[in-house]
Amino acid sequence: MEQYRNRLKEKRRIVVKIGSSSLQHPQTGELDYIKLEVLVRELCNLRNQGKDVVLVTSGAIAQGRRAMHLSDEDFAQNRIAMKQACAAIGQARLMMTYERIFSEYNQMTAQILLTKNTVVDDLNRYNAHNTFTQLLQMGVIPVVNENDTVATYELELDNDTLSAIVAALIGADLLILLSDIDGLYTDDPRQNPEARFIDLVEELNESYLNMGKKSTGSSVGTGGMNTKLTAARIATRAGADMLIANSRDVRIIHRLMDGKNLGTLFVAHPDEDFDLPGFVSRLNQ
Repeated sequence: MEQYRNRLKEKRRIVVKIGSSSLQHPQTGELDYIKLEVLVRELCNLRNQGKDVVLVTSGAIAQGRRAMHLSDEDFAQNRIAMKQACAAIGQARLMMTYERIFSEYNQMTAQILLTKNTVVDDLNRYNAHNTFTQLLQMGVIPVVNENDTVATYELELDNDTLSAIVAALIGADLLILLSDIDGLYTDDPRQNPEARFIDLVEELNESYLNMGKKSTGSSVGTGGMNTKLTAARIATRAGADMLIANSRDVRIIHRLMDGKNLGTLFVAHPDEDFDLPGFVSRLNQ
């Protein structure tokens, strides 16, 4: 365990994903500016250490819905179109907030919106890779979300999976998923008090994959443990270690990078034959 954790100190290209529920006050659904500010500070500090950093963020649909004061009944009407509209409204508001906070630390950011087709199509994937590469060479922190506004099936690509796709696309060596759970358990700890916490997954076999749940404890997120295990399948085969950790205190990022035994660590097992476009094209089929 210690050897794997100590390796995290040397990671050079890091993707961090944070979910919708982690960005909001649970009582109101409004953005938690203190948590956002700490998140940005953590990412900028990694960048100041000379590491490449990419942020994959959820929250656009939730923020658009909040901005338009939509009830559950309103949101349920013409649901796909409503999601797309809320994403368009919320993405602008979310990016404006990130840009403002990052600028306080003199850090340049760039918005990148991806779709499933970005990865499946060879030319699109090549262009996306070049864009990420150039931005990282310039010291920019890309802020990534899926493009929910242009096609219905894009809504099926959750940001856990998207963050792993980004990690594979840019050759990252570490993916950190910040969520509302401490890590991987043998069962859902919210339902089963006997569930046992797993701090290290050296090899992602079927017994671990069967621990995934298709539910999520959040009313605003779209990913449960099953999406995180899908992300682990992508990231580890692409050559990146992956961590699932609790976003309750986002300062956990630097603690993880210091090798502290927090969250669940999935050890990379690079597979030269891993077909990322083929894997992504089969998702949700």
